[in-house]
Amino acid sequence: MVLYKKSQDINIEIEELCCNNKHVNIIDGTKVCVNCGMIFDVYLVDEERRAYSNKEVNERKQTEPRWRDFGSRTVLPATNIDFKGNTLDAEQRTLYMRLSKIQNSLVSSIERNYWVAKPILKELSSKLNVPIHISEIAWRIYTHAAKKRLTMGRSIEAILAASMYISIRMHEFPKLLEDISDAIMISRKTVVRSIALLLREVLPELKYSYKPITTDQLVIKFCNELGLVHETQKVALKILSEALKKGISISGKDPKGYSAAAVYIAAKNTGEQRKQTEIAKISKITEVTLRTRIKEMTSKKS
Repeated sequence: MVLYKKSQDINIEIEELCCNNKHVNIIDGTKVCVNCGMIFDVYLVDEERRAYSNKEVNERKQTEPRWRDFGSRTVLPATNIDFKGNTLDAEQRTLYMRLSKIQNSLVSSIERNYWVAKPILKELSSKLNVPIHISEIAWRIYTHAAKKRLTMGRSIEAILAASMYISIRMHEFPKLLEDISDAIMISRKTVVRSIALLLREVLPELKYSYKPITTDQLVIKFCNELGLVHETQKVALKILSEALKKGISISGKDPKGYSAAAVYIAAKNTGEQRKQTEIAKISKITEVTLRTRIKEMTSKKS
């Protein structure tokens, strides 16, 4: 299916490309030929417009019902006007305020939790630019944790960040824990504690397998972000492999340091040298840690 923007210059071309038995109809905001699938135009009906005055607020206010993935499908708002814009009298206003209050009293605590958590997860997914299937798995992990009341006394943001990181690691998506903690603006230590809680309480019940990030995956990620060629990446992986064979132990240590050190040494050997400051910033470590790991690897290598 080919998409063409509406323009006077290409109207004739679109007519020629369409089939002989043309039957144009508007489906889901798209003007399309139902016989051959040629798209003539797209109507963006969901564009939001800002309002700066009371008149603009009343004119641009959307009167469609607010849909949710859980809980009540529609929400009774506490408003003073009806769907036509007419002002409600005192009796009707009292009636709808009472109905709204009754509806809110029937909402469970888990639904209120979801109402808070879902927008935060959408914003986090947008900041990290992760695929939809990763966000769906993260939401499934979070909802299971919420049903087990693991969010009681804990930060919703921390449990969401932990769910997102576990989902990312399950699909081996190239994102670091620091990327998530920075995006959601909570400390790395808090996210780590939440990850440990979910690994212990939730993942066994969902039968999900958690895959910690490896040094090889970090090398590939750092090389891509630094714009290094494939040959430099291969040299970095070889340097790291040789260092591990010669006795360097990364058990209990952050693998980012060794991966960054291997990338620095490989870039220097292949003539694509990068500054230690640049590599430390990309790998989310300090320059002191980077120099220490470089010293360890070069001593083992020699």
